[in-house]
Amino acid sequence: MTKPISRRNVLAFAIAGAVSTLGTGAFAAAPERSLLPKARPDGLLKAYQKTADELIARANLGGDVGFAVADAATGVVQEGTSADLQLPPASVAKALTAAYALDVLGEGYRFRTRVLATGPIENGIVQGDLILAGGGDPILNTDALAGLAEQLKTAGVTGITGAFQIWGGALPQMMRIDATQPDHVGYNPPVSGLNLNFNRVHFEWKRAGTNYTVTMQARSSKYRPDVRVARMSVEARKAPVYVYEDRQTHDSWSVAKGALGDGGSRWLPVRKPEIYSGEVFLTLCKSFGISLPKAVAIEKLPEGASELALHQSSALPEVLKGMLKFSTNLTAEVVGLTASKTRTGQVPASLQASAAEMNRWVEERLGVTGIGLVDHSGLNEASRVSAQQMMTALSKLRHTSALKPLLKPFNLLDEKGRPIPDHPIQVAAKTGTLNFVSGLAGYVDLPDGGELVFAIFSGDLDRRAALTVDQRERPEGGKSWNRRAKRLQRELIERWGVLYTGST
Repeated sequence: MTKPISRRNVLAFAIAGAVSTLGTGAFAAAPERSLLPKARPDGLLKAYQKTADELIARANLGGDVGFAVADAATGVVQEGTSADLQLPPASVAKALTAAYALDVLGEGYRFRTRVLATGPIENGIVQGDLILAGGGDPILNTDALAGLAEQLKTAGVTGITGAFQIWGGALPQMMRIDATQPDHVGYNPPVSGLNLNFNRVHFEWKRAGTNYTVTMQARSSKYRPDVRVARMSVEARKAPVYVYEDRQTHDSWSVAKGALGDGGSRWLPVRKPEIYSGEVFLTLCKSFGISLPKAVAIEKLPEGASELALHQSSALPEVLKGMLKFSTNLTAEVVGLTASKTRTGQVPASLQASAAEMNRWVEERLGVTGIGLVDHSGLNEASRVSAQQMMTALSKLRHTSALKPLLKPFNLLDEKGRPIPDHPIQVAAKTGTLNFVSGLAGYVDLPDGGELVFAIFSGDLDRRAALTVDQRERPEGGKSWNRRAKRLQRELIERWGVLYTGST
């Protein structure tokens, strides 16, 4: 009995074969007799394709689906369904944020974190205050703070006569990106001009008899300093799993004992990133023989302070590439806020104000009107973008921006969910996922050298709106819905790879 061949394997094989024969009208060294009727491979494949409506119906997502695809070179639209329907873009918004930052800040931009002094160093002692001054760096980590402390040691600093101050005023300070998300999710951290470890703390627990030992650490590849700005207690309850309280001087967490098992760990958001950074820097300075008092936050930098130590981030394209690969919300908000600050000359009043400035940039720079983003990460479900708007923006950016090389490859899969190696269709795109919302937008390299630009948005907003806050981390049915949405995206791309290879 002949083993059946999967649809995706047929497509992958047949597309490659079709491309090799396009323009020749025949197969090289074709057999004299064939089990199949004679036909051009490209025509056979195109006739084989399900319609977009059939693929959407089979996905059974409920709600709405909108997509648009065009020739990247000419901008000519090839196909679309509900292309003007605006839906939440989720993290697909980060593609626009990356382009915005590249255009406004430039590829050479680096975030700077400094240590300043208000007086000279005499016999190892700073005669005045020492200031840890943030520049908004979204990827600053404990290792980088240790590097700053080591620079102070090299400069001969052992102590100070004044105060140890921390400053995060380079950007607006906010407790969280989206107030509708659960308190404990690490992808919804605070935003500040002084950020550390993506504003998260590493919570680890281990069973010790009938109780647990817990640690809260500013963990990095080299260091594991304990912190007191975020504190955890284990409570004898089953639910809720996490409870957060703002105690002004620190974050107070409790966790349900019944949810812990034998041990484990996770990252929790730190709602006081400036204090967190100051505490960790003080601990690291102590390890280098530098004595500092407890950190005090200041709202304005003093004039005339001298720079004793400097840490610079990677260049902006590298920062953005990491943001797009791991979809880090903090990075998106920080680079968006920084671009808006540079563009306007003022610190934005809020994420929404900064997003509105980016919307204006999209209209002025790309000629796309009506985009309604309310943040830079896509975490807030109130953002609205249509597939046509996103596709048009990406089409314009293809010729004016270095965005495409920063996008993550999007794998096409076989029937068992495994990436197909050397697939003739290559995709560079940004994904986006919220509960019952899924998006994908980017570029498709076709087997014949052509290129498509596309955007796909799906959303069952009624089902999403029915969720309680506690259900939002792992809603019932959310995983299977997302799996079907991703499958629809792959099937649409496979369809386009067949229909538009050799036709553009």
